[in-house]
Amino acid sequence: MVRIVPNERPGVEIPPDFIGLSYEKSAMSAPLFDASDTALVRLFRRLGPGVLRVGGNSVDRASWDPEGLGLQKGLIAPADVSRLARFLQATDWRIIYGLAMGPSNPQAMADEASAACAAFGNRLVAFEIGNEPDRYHANGIRASDYAYSDFLKEWENDARVILSATPDASFAGPAAASNLEGYTIPFSRDARGGITLLTHHYYRANGKLPTSTIGLMLSPDARLTGLLRALKDAARSGSIPLGFRLAEANSFYNGGAPHVSDSFASALWVIDFLFQCAESGASGVNLHGGGESPGYTPIADDSRLVRDVRPEYYGMLLFSMAAQGSIMRAIVSGTDPSLSAWAVSGRDDSERVVLINKSEGEVIVDVEVPSNYHSATLLPLTGGSLEAEKATLLGGSAITADGSWEKSKEDPATVRDGHCAVALTGPGAVLAVFRQ
Repeated sequence: MVRIVPNERPGVEIPPDFIGLSYEKSAMSAPLFDASDTALVRLFRRLGPGVLRVGGNSVDRASWDPEGLGLQKGLIAPADVSRLARFLQATDWRIIYGLAMGPSNPQAMADEASAACAAFGNRLVAFEIGNEPDRYHANGIRASDYAYSDFLKEWENDARVILSATPDASFAGPAAASNLEGYTIPFSRDARGGITLLTHHYYRANGKLPTSTIGLMLSPDARLTGLLRALKDAARSGSIPLGFRLAEANSFYNGGAPHVSDSFASALWVIDFLFQCAESGASGVNLHGGGESPGYTPIADDSRLVRDVRPEYYGMLLFSMAAQGSIMRAIVSGTDPSLSAWAVSGRDDSERVVLINKSEGEVIVDVEVPSNYHSATLLPLTGGSLEAEKATLLGGSAITADGSWEKSKEDPATVRDGHCAVALTGPGAVLAVFRQ
C-alpha cells in the first residue's frame, strides 16, 4: 500500500523552472541551438519553462572571438551568442552561461559577458566562471599544485573585471566536480554576497567501470543524501538568494555507461533522482547531455539535428508533469525496495502521485488518498524491460525525433472510499492524478 499523508504545513514547493539541461559550450559552435530547429525547440518546450546551462569541460577551451562570424570550432562569436538568445526566446527557457577561466583572459571574459548580457536580457540567470576547478590540477588546465585558494583569487579577480564592464552581472559557482568540503562549502562562505546561486555537480559513479550497472544506478545513494543536505545548509548559511542547484548531473560520468545510462532503467532512475533533489530543497537540476554516443543524454543529436529521444527524457517529462506544486509525504508500506512513490499537492487542487516499479515483476499498489478525492487518471510510462533502449512509451505513445507526442493512453481509475488500485505490470512508472 502507498499511503499519501497530507502535510500539516505546506511542503517543499517545486520551482516552475526546476527542470534543466546542461550542454558543453562547444555546442554553441555547431548549429544546434537554433530557433528554426522546430524539433529541439518542441522538446525543450515540452519540459516546461526550464533552465539551460552551457559549460562543461569545453568551456575552458573556448575563446571569445569578437570579430568572428560564428560557427567556428573552439571560438565563440557574437553571432553564436545571438543565435542562442533566439533559441531561448523560442523555448521560453533561461540560461546559466559558462565563461572560460582556463585561458586566464579576464578582459576577453568581460567582453563576452557584456555581449551575453545584452543578448539574453532577463533570461540570464547567472554566469559560471570556469568548470570543475577542483579538477584543474589533474586535467592540465593549471599546475599540479593548484589549490582552492588559487581558484578563489582568480575567481574574485575575474568577477571584478566582469562587473566593471557589466555592473548588473550575477554569478553562480563554483561548479565543482565533486570536492564539496574543499571547494563548494568554503566558496559558499568566501563568495558570500558575490554569488546568487551555489552550483555543484553529481554523478553516481564512473561509467567506464564494470560495476556501473543498472543495479547500481537504481540503488539508493547515501552519498547523494548527504550531498544535498550539505548544499542546502551551505546555501542557507551563506544567504545565497537562489539557493543551490545541481547544474551538471547524470547517471555515470565519462559520458555514461553504455547500455545502462541509455536504457529504460535510466527513465526510472531520473524520476527518483529529480524528486529526491526537489524534496531536499534544490532550486533545480541540469541533466548533462549532447551527442549520440551510447551513454547518457536525454536528447541525442549529431551536433546539428535531433536524432533520438532517449528514455531519460521520458522520465524527465513525466517528472515535469507531476512536479506542479509542493511535495507531500508518500509512505510506502512494506519492504519492497523496488517500489518508490512520490506525491505532489498540485497548484490546481489535484493530488499527483508517481509510482515507480524497478523490478521485472508485476506490482499492484493500493493508493490511499484523502476521502474528498473521487476521480483519477493514470498515465503509464513503459519500456518492456529495464535493459530496453528503444521501446519507451509515455501514455502509450513514443516521442518522435521531431518532438511530436500525442498520448494515446490515459486511463480513468476507480477511487472508492479513499482507495485506488494501480497495477504496474512490469518495470515502469505511473502518474496518477486525483481530483475532487
